[in-house]
Amino acid sequence: MAPKQEKRNVEKKQRKYEAMFLMPPVAASETETAINRCREIIERHGGKILVAKKWDERKLAYEIGKHKRGLYIIVYFTAPGEAIAPIERDVKLADDILRVLVTQADHLSEQEMAAVEPQKPDPEMRPERSEGFRGAGDRFGAGDRYGGGDRYGGEDRRDRPPRYRREESAEPAASE
Repeated sequence: MAPKQEKRNVEKKQRKYEAMFLMPPVAASETETAINRCREIIERHGGKILVAKKWDERKLAYEIGKHKRGLYIIVYFTAPGEAIAPIERDVKLADDILRVLVTQADHLSEQEMAAVEPQKPDPEMRPERSEGFRGAGDRFGAGDRYGGGDRYGGEDRRDRPPRYRREESAEPAASE
């Protein structure tokens, strides 16, 4: 007889996570539906929602699935570590969620989670746009050199040797 193996009631360690869901833009009345969709996916895999709210609706850096704008929903939740991969898999299979990013948030308190607000872009970071075509004219004739002068300290490019010319072969290229 084999010795009895003791089954231990090992409780899975619950960690705090932050998930940022990117969804197609929806009407204001449908925002709650979008939040509930995120809630449903997390709770299906044993997660417990701490905070879930609309973060912001912004223009995307590039088109994702023909969408130029996106609704960001931020969700703080607790879940065992092995639940994260199935959550991300379900999001990839969902048609109504464009992207998700899940990170650990053990360092945050629940008060900090509830106080999260979208950050406004820093106005100093945005370059000013001039009117018209952005070509050589936007540098006042300077090209891409700071002084606007010629290359090689004002000297010309000097004479170049004649270009090498390939001799054309007598046989035409074989076509497949």
